[in-house]
Amino acid sequence: MGDKHFIEQLRARPGMYGLNGTYHPTAMLLVGFDLARDGGLLRGFREWLTVRKGERSSLVWYALVFQEALPGVSLRNWGRLEPEQDQRAVDHLFSLVLEFLDVRDDAEVLARMYAEYLRLHTLNGAAG
Repeated sequence: MGDKHFIEQLRARPGMYGLNGTYHPTAMLLVGFDLARDGGLLRGFREWLTVRKGERSSLVWYALVFQEALPGVSLRNWGRLEPEQDQRAVDHLFSLVLEFLDVRDDAEVLARMYAEYLRLHTLNGAAG
């Protein structure tokens, strides 16, 4: 099963993977799967999210996704979200991961993304 197929299956049938549709366990399952793959699933995901946002960040990818999905909601509350907030965050996470996998699997697009990340890092680093 390829990565994209795995993510689509996880999205379609979360209960098969022990998930209850909430953001924290879903993100942590992806963290675990990425670790099991020696970082091969989401390598570059954080950088891609940073480039999309257009500014540097020291946050981990699951915090960046959370902030994008639920602006104004504190990450400290991610275990106490309303069901519709959890659903919005989970849907956004899957959409972003699937979009990223297309980038990750295209060497030319991935190289451009990393070049933009380095440019952003250099520009912001020189300004700070």
